[in-house]
Amino acid sequence: MFYLVATILLNVLISVLFKLFPKYDINTLQAIVANYCVCVITGCISIGHVPFGNAAFHADWFLWAVGMGFAFIGIFNLLAYSTRVDGITTTIIASKLSLVIPVIFSLLVYKEHATAGKIAGILLAFPAVYLTTRVEGDDNKPQNLLWPVLIFIGGGMLDTATNYIQFHFLATTDSQAAYTICCFATAASVGVILVTILTLMKKITLQWRNVIAGICVGVPNYFSIYFFIRALNSNFLESSASIPVLNIGILAASALTAILLFKEHVNTLRIIGMVLSVVAILLIAFGNR
Repeated sequence: MFYLVATILLNVLISVLFKLFPKYDINTLQAIVANYCVCVITGCISIGHVPFGNAAFHADWFLWAVGMGFAFIGIFNLLAYSTRVDGITTTIIASKLSLVIPVIFSLLVYKEHATAGKIAGILLAFPAVYLTTRVEGDDNKPQNLLWPVLIFIGGGMLDTATNYIQFHFLATTDSQAAYTICCFATAASVGVILVTILTLMKKITLQWRNVIAGICVGVPNYFSIYFFIRALNSNFLESSASIPVLNIGILAASALTAILLFKEHVNTLRIIGMVLSVVAILLIAFGNR
């Protein structure tokens, strides 16, 4: 129970920190790069060694880790931007409903049984994402659909690739840990190079507050993944139940936090979209029953 609740709270905390970035004039790119550096350090401390030897470089999953590292930094920047522009609720819903993409992949590639429940859940996910963006922003116009859609597609493709890599290459706990840290290390390396180039071009100025913000995000970011893995292995719930309960918990807690702390707009369409999101997650998770 502890690991499940901790994972939910840490995910909400990350969203809140992203929402606070503009208030404290935080440069998102610098903060996210610092975040990934912290993830690498925290991961190495957690497993007790640095997994960057010859074994890692010659592992079947290494090139996948490099590619995923590029994807990580792109998606994380997109999540941060969407949280600021479209709000916590819309971003979280788009992110959590992206699970329909790996489900579709499994149905098509692994020939899993397509039940009526799963199909209904997949179909409900699309209007759910659309309806949650139909809330008016500060300019009294509906929010832009582009960023939630990009998160929905990008997050879904990232999850699909992760599932594929896990299935084919990551059979042991050590390989899973090494792979995850290598992904973080790649994202950090790409970010450091990009920040260095932008700094030399005088496009940005390095500031310590961005590093501090990155540390604040990096620690909960790493432990949100660690506690999620522990939650799946805790036997508190079956894994088939843990994932939808986790997604719904993050969705509900994030929406409540957004309304109470940031006074995000709520209307009938958004409420319908949130309800459809919960129903879609449940149908996809338990569609076989």
